Amino acid sequence: MTGLLPFGPSLWLADGATATVAGFRYPTRMVVIRLASGGSVLWSPVAARDALVAEVAALGPVEEIVAPNHLHHLWISDWAGRFPEARALAAPGLAAKRPDLALDGLLSAPWPDSWAGTLDAVTVPGNRITTEIVAFHAPSGTVLFTDLIQQLPPEANTGWRGAVARLDRMTGPRPQVPLKFRLAQTDRRAGRAAVRRILDWPIRQAVFAHGPPVTADAHGVVAEAFDWLGVA
Repeated sequence: MTGLLPFGPSLWLADGATATVAGFRYPTRMVVIRLASGGSVLWSPVAARDALVAEVAALGPVEEIVAPNHLHHLWISDWAGRFPEARALAAPGLAAKRPDLALDGLLSAPWPDSWAGTLDAVTVPGNRITTEIVAFHAPSGTVLFTDLIQQLPPEANTGWRGAVARLDRMTGPRPQVPLKFRLAQTDRRAGRAAVRRILDWPIRQAVFAHGPPVTADAHGVVAEAFDWLGVA
């Protein structure tokens, strides 16, 4: 686990603890974005450790706490409790999954006015597993993925789970869309349209919740990850 690591102008990363889902181990990462207003957006929060909360608070007021898909919800309420003035926004599906969460709104286009000039986003629909919001931080040229692209360290899972992780393409020399997400993409036309919009961004860096960031040929890495969808 780390504190805030600068990753570009007005952009920071924070690695969290390893999460275990169905016995599989996933590294976790959140992104903190400072807006032109001076407020911050917390993207896919990790655990609200005291030291990390203090670093985030030092950047300025937290305006939004974002769950970019309905799978990344574990620490939304913790951060909302620390920053009660912030709005908790969730991608489609989370309100139904977690009716106990005190959410302030659905994360969908049109995006908040406060994002103008700093953040853009695309909803990737048509997947049975989840609907993910992919964001683009314009000042640093960084695209933000949560679960759609992953690259777990090979040693994170061993035994039969390690074999499944390899077969599912969660591990490998390059970040990839896991096989389960490919098979779950029932509306391929909608998926292609969304990915084309993502690839229209001038991507220079890429950040994933489950995998190391990419700073070299990030646009090519993202395009390659979606080759299976026939985007080209």
